[in-house]
Amino acid sequence: MTKQLDPKQKLDIEEILTGLENYHPPRKGWTWREAPAEGVDMGPFHYRNMSKPLKNSIGLPASKYFDHIDPQPSCVVTTEIASGRFEDDIRRMRMAAWHGADHLMVIRTTGQSHIDGLLEGTPEGVGGVPITRKQIRASRKACDMIEEEVGRPINFHSYVSGVAGPEVAVLFAEEGINGAHQDPQYNVLYRNVNMYRSFVDAAEAKKVMNGARIFQIDGAHNANATAKAGWLVMPELMVQHGINCAFSVAVGMSQDLIGLSTVPPNAPPAPKLWYDLPYAVALRDFFSEYKMRAQQNTRYIEADIEEAIRTHTVDTLISMLTSADIQSTITPDEGRNVPWHYNNIRGVQTVKQTWAALDGIKELLSLNYEGPLGEMARDIKLRAVAFLEEIIAIGGYFAAVERGFFVDSAKYPERHGDGIARNGKGGVAADSIVPRDPDYLAPVCDHFGYNAVPAGVDHACDLIGGCTLCKPEKIVYIDELDPEDSADKRLEATYPYRKGTLVKPEAEWAGDGTILTQFFVPLPEDFAAAYGVEMGKRLGLEDPQVVNIQVMHPAEGCFVEVKGKVAFDVDVTTLKVPEKEVILPEEELRAAVKQVGLTVVAGTVGEDEHSVGLREILDIKHGGIEKYGVKYHYLGTSVPVSKLIDAAIETGAHAILISTIISHNDVHRAQMRKLADLCVERGIRDRVILIAGGTQVNREMAAETGLDATFGRGTKGIDVVNAMVKVLKARGVL
Repeated sequence: MTKQLDPKQKLDIEEILTGLENYHPPRKGWTWREAPAEGVDMGPFHYRNMSKPLKNSIGLPASKYFDHIDPQPSCVVTTEIASGRFEDDIRRMRMAAWHGADHLMVIRTTGQSHIDGLLEGTPEGVGGVPITRKQIRASRKACDMIEEEVGRPINFHSYVSGVAGPEVAVLFAEEGINGAHQDPQYNVLYRNVNMYRSFVDAAEAKKVMNGARIFQIDGAHNANATAKAGWLVMPELMVQHGINCAFSVAVGMSQDLIGLSTVPPNAPPAPKLWYDLPYAVALRDFFSEYKMRAQQNTRYIEADIEEAIRTHTVDTLISMLTSADIQSTITPDEGRNVPWHYNNIRGVQTVKQTWAALDGIKELLSLNYEGPLGEMARDIKLRAVAFLEEIIAIGGYFAAVERGFFVDSAKYPERHGDGIARNGKGGVAADSIVPRDPDYLAPVCDHFGYNAVPAGVDHACDLIGGCTLCKPEKIVYIDELDPEDSADKRLEATYPYRKGTLVKPEAEWAGDGTILTQFFVPLPEDFAAAYGVEMGKRLGLEDPQVVNIQVMHPAEGCFVEVKGKVAFDVDVTTLKVPEKEVILPEEELRAAVKQVGLTVVAGTVGEDEHSVGLREILDIKHGGIEKYGVKYHYLGTSVPVSKLIDAAIETGAHAILISTIISHNDVHRAQMRKLADLCVERGIRDRVILIAGGTQVNREMAAETGLDATFGRGTKGIDVVNAMVKVLKARGVL
């Protein structure tokens, strides 16, 4: 039984690592979201394509205007994590889950598919993928706790690839991995694993995954991510999907565990919809009996987060117009060279925001299959069928790979002769397949192929009293072997930042001190890059690097983003946190306003012509004080303080509200003091409430300048009404 998390407390990493040798996952297998057919009611709205809400979550930024509702899309939502340290990965998992992710993929930093054996007890330095038992157990144990906290099952995902694929599949089945990439073609084309060995290994891996109900996602999308022109390989993508689906079913994998990694082949500034929507339609037509995982194309992602979000939004629109069982979220972390915590959240928010905005879109809109859309989708399917027929005609998939059919830059049936070609007799692990003897016996479950199990034995592993898939207590747990390169050593170094009082910003690991700073510089691109590094150094950043440049104009300048590390800590015990202002209930505020007939005079003082901020505090349209029954007399901008006081006396106003934006030479402070001093001179200070606001104003300035309340950025009308009612109560008026 895992310990219940306290939403107000950080994850205790040391506690998660304690007792791992005795931990076994309480459940296995993939879990889909519960999406009621009748829809979901939340707040004042009815949603048509949403799943059940979470027990604990964080809504979109605008949710505060809608009673903090947090509608959850009907599809599973993915986030991909790549810090390279599992003890930090699990912290990010918790953040992502609170925002709505329930498919947590730990991406490799050192490619698992490059590794030729199962790694046990190795240091974390092998990379970010959870390939050791300790990494998986700690992560799955954390997921158990997180899913209890948010009230929804969490699917933990990794990769079954490389020549260690079958061993990794067994490890995943033992340790409760819920989803995994598995595609023998990926090994052949992109890792040069011998094609025969790759498919033999895949048969065993898929059989094991099926027994543990591990959801499989293929890797066909790598073709349009590596092709010279991704939009030209759409027929090939469909053939790759078809081969993997057919092979998976043939070796015994259930269809409901097979998913296609559907990646759009194009991105703006290309006319994306004219390529990606027909492709999505064609895929759904051909593979309607399989699940779809929709993912953004990493080929076109740069280091700009806004660009990624914009393209991601269009991709989600296409998913909703067609279908997506899983919506993956991609961020430009590879371009930035650092996997930022908050970019995971941004990706999840993009899906949530788009899905909520377009909820029920298929009830309002329909696709026109009679026009170009239907013709283009049919063309893709015809080319795919012709591609597959040619493969069969020349002798099958292996022969096609040897001839370089795949990832050719031409639009099929044309060929440019630049595809990926592999030698069927070569590659990694060539000549390593060993035929099974007639008496071959493997006393294990979920084994593929010929197995001489004696007659009368129901389960092969009964011969040994159960295998590790049936008897987890038989699993031998191996901790990390290198005492110097281990999670314990890293946790010891980060202890002051996790459980002590020291604080540093972080983007990747606890206490890493990494920050991102953004600015505009009036220089051309080459100079802007050099300036960005120099700027980072002068700001005191260690190892400053320019991670993103956007040219605003070739001569006028660039927007620059620089990452670096801060060299100092801040002790949290030295921070002075203002006491949080308690907002009275709206009903109480309205009653108080009505009781006294609360009236105010307001204006922007001095020679200040700013008006928008004050009008938002006043007007009912923006949720201003008028919304709560307060009557106001607005005198405009550049109003002398004395005129405001005269108006208050003439109208019998209870309060004077001034706005002061201009701050040079502390003129905002001078105007605030002047208001208080003149009210004393006129003998009305005890009869009126004096309040000031502005972008350079803070709460502490009230005591400094003699006013009753002062407000800065982010102030709402209710804050001002709350302050006035409290002053009236303190004076005995209420």
